[in-house]
Amino acid sequence: MTRIILHGCSGHMGHVVAEIAAQDPDLSIVAGLDAVDDDTRPFPVYIDKKDCTEEADAVVDFSTAKAVDSLLDYCVERKLPLVLCTTGLTEEQLAKVREASGEIAILRSANMSLGINTILKLTAEAAKVLYPAGFDIEVEEMHHRRKLDAPSGTALLLADGIRGALDEEVDYVYDRSARSMARPKAEIGISSLRGGTVVGEHEVVFAGQDEVIRISHSAFSRAIFAKGAAAAAKFLAGKPAGLYTMSDVIG
Repeated sequence: MTRIILHGCSGHMGHVVAEIAAQDPDLSIVAGLDAVDDDTRPFPVYIDKKDCTEEADAVVDFSTAKAVDSLLDYCVERKLPLVLCTTGLTEEQLAKVREASGEIAILRSANMSLGINTILKLTAEAAKVLYPAGFDIEVEEMHHRRKLDAPSGTALLLADGIRGALDEEVDYVYDRSARSMARPKAEIGISSLRGGTVVGEHEVVFAGQDEVIRISHSAFSRAIFAKGAAAAAKFLAGKPAGLYTMSDVIG
């Protein structure tokens, strides 16, 4: 049995993770952490992290970027492994994540989906072939109107995977409205759409001379992210300090 503390338990994803955990005999939520108290949950919810002293094997986080710093401090202090799913972190926060991973096990992923993490590998391999052949690369994403950060962490995850696979430096471009010029080769365009109740859509476009290749993923339910987080928590429990990714979970 893997015991978890759910950070951001009162949010949309917190509710989905709790539903998935309730159906998993090998997973138990022993406590929740959130800025909003919620006495309707089947586990205790704490506003102040210091009040949460339940024994756990890992913390699963689906919160906001502004809550991550104090969460890292809490996990390091209690030596709790952390599944970090929150996106939109600053460079300073990412540096703090790397520092904390020297003391605890941290699995950080902008997207917990098995499908997205498979596409991450596919697009990186495709870029190795297509970019040197003159193909331009664009990343497009769309999410529901409530999403706070743009571009999505998953779009950046895909772009980072592509950039890491290339032999030359490329820049990210988020807005071309302020310039009047032909598209340079050494860039990856990243576009964001927001509206409705879209769970998440991502597409990587390789546009070449007389041909276009599109690799896309559509999420129809947040359950895919919760299931991935549950699998990550089970994987991370008992692991030595270090920085892990979903690639370590799926093999």
